[in-house]
Amino acid sequence: MSSVHVDIADDAAAAATDGFYSPAKQKAANRRPTVLTIQRARQTLCAAKVKLILAVLTFSFIIYVSSKLSSFMGWNPHYPSFVSSPSRGGYTVLINSWKQSSVLKQSVAHYASCRSVERIHVSWSGSEPPSEKLIARLNEIAVLKSEGAQKADFIFEVISGDQLASRFRPKSYPNTDAIFSVDDNVIVPCPSLDFAFSVWQTAPLSMVGFVPRTHSVNKEQNNVAYYIYEGWWSVWWTGTYTMVLSKAAFFHRKYLDFYAHMSPSIQNYVANERSCEDIAMSLLVANVTGAPPVWVKGKIYEIGASSIGSLRGRSRLRNKCLNDLISHYGSMPLVPTNFKAVSAKNEWLW
Repeated sequence: MSSVHVDIADDAAAAATDGFYSPAKQKAANRRPTVLTIQRARQTLCAAKVKLILAVLTFSFIIYVSSKLSSFMGWNPHYPSFVSSPSRGGYTVLINSWKQSSVLKQSVAHYASCRSVERIHVSWSGSEPPSEKLIARLNEIAVLKSEGAQKADFIFEVISGDQLASRFRPKSYPNTDAIFSVDDNVIVPCPSLDFAFSVWQTAPLSMVGFVPRTHSVNKEQNNVAYYIYEGWWSVWWTGTYTMVLSKAAFFHRKYLDFYAHMSPSIQNYVANERSCEDIAMSLLVANVTGAPPVWVKGKIYEIGASSIGSLRGRSRLRNKCLNDLISHYGSMPLVPTNFKAVSAKNEWLW
C-alpha cells in the first residue's frame, strides 16, 4: 500500500513540474547540456574576437602615439644631412680640465677603460701650461687602461687665453660622430655611459646627458620676461627640465661647428663671461632642433675639489648669462620636458 502511495506522489510531482510526463521530453532534456555547451563555445569565440580586435586597435594607437612622441622628443629616423650615421662606431670623450693634474689622471684612466670609447681628447684650460711629463703620463695611462685590442686614441689640447668656451672649438674626428663632453672631476660609470650612448643613437640631434637643469620666469616688465636659472632641486620638485649640462652630456660633433659659427655678438659675450659656455651650447642645440634635451637616469660621481663650477656668485652669473643670451636670440629657444631615459635592466619597476 505504501509503495502505491510513493508512485502516485512521484507522478504528481512530475505532473506539477511539466504538466505531464513523456519519454520524448525526457530524451530532449538529456540533450540540453550539449546545446548549452555549443552556445557557450560560440559566446567565448565571439568574446575572443572582440578582445583581438581591441588589442589590434590598442597596439595601433600605441604605435601612432609613439611616432608622435618620438618626433616631439627629437627621436626622428629621418636625420638631416649632417647626421651621417648615428649608430656607427663608438664615441669620443672630450674632457674639460682646469689645473687639476691628479684628478685628470683618474678621469683619463676611467674613461679609457670604457669599452665603447674610441678617443679621449683633453682640453686643458688655465694660465699655466701642463708639463711634458704630465702629457706623456696621461698618454701612457690611456693606452694601459684601454679595453680590448683597439686602444683609445689620446689627444691633449692646450687652450690659450684661459677661455672655457674654447672647449667647444671644432674638431675633426674620424669614425665618431658622438662626443661625450665631461668635466675632469666628473666620473660616469661605464655601463651608464654606454646606455646614454645608446639613447643618443636614437636621438642624435639632441643633447643627452646626466645633469638636468631648468629655468623659470621671475617677472615680466614691459612685455620682457626675466628668467631664473634653476638648479637640481627645482628639477626634482617640478619634474621638469629644459637643459642638460655639458659637464656630462652627449651631442653630435657638428654642433662644435655650429658653435664656432654662432652670431659674433654671442661668441664675444661667451668669451668675456665665465660660466656661460654650457648654457650657450644648450640654447644652440634647442634653437637648431626645436626640441628638448634627453635626461638619462644614472649615478655620477665627483672626485677631488669642484673646480670650474665652484665660483662664488655663480647663481647670479648664471641668471645674467641666461637672460643676456636669450636677448641675443630674441626669443626663448629652450623647450621644457619631463621625460627621462631609464635602463630597464637596473629597475625593479618600470
